[in-house]
Amino acid sequence: VQLQASGGGLVQAGGSRRLSCTASGLTFSIYGLGWFRQAPGKEREFVAAISRSGLRTDYADSVKGRFAITRDNDNNILYLQMNSLKPEDTAVYYCAATITPTDYVGLGVRYDYWGQGTQVTVSS
Repeated sequence: VQLQASGGGLVQAGGSRRLSCTASGLTFSIYGLGWFRQAPGKEREFVAAISRSGLRTDYADSVKGRFAITRDNDNNILYLQMNSLKPEDTAVYYCAATITPTDYVGLGVRYDYWGQGTQVTVSS
C-alpha cells in the first residue's frame, strides 16, 4: 500500500492551497481517509476525515469552515482544500487510510496506512 501526498509549499497568510494524496495497492473505495498534520515540536494532530462513501466528513475545530476534504474514488485521490491559511497551519501534512467499517472516521479512529507527508509553510 502506498499513499503519496503532494501539493505542499510556501503560501502567504490568507492564501489557499490544495493537497492531494494518491493511493495505490488498496481498494480505495472501502477505506476511510484522513489528513493529519505535525508542526515542529508538537504531536501529530487530526485535521479532517472522510468516510468511504464520501457522505460524511469530520474536521478539527481549528480548521472548520476553512478546510474541505474530498475524495475521488474513480481515480484513487484524496484532496484537502485549504483556504484562509494562517501561520499556525504550518506543518507537515500526512494522508492516511483506515479500514474501520463505521462511517465515522474522525478523531480517535485508528488509521492503518500513512503517506510520507508534504510540508505546508504559511508566512505571515
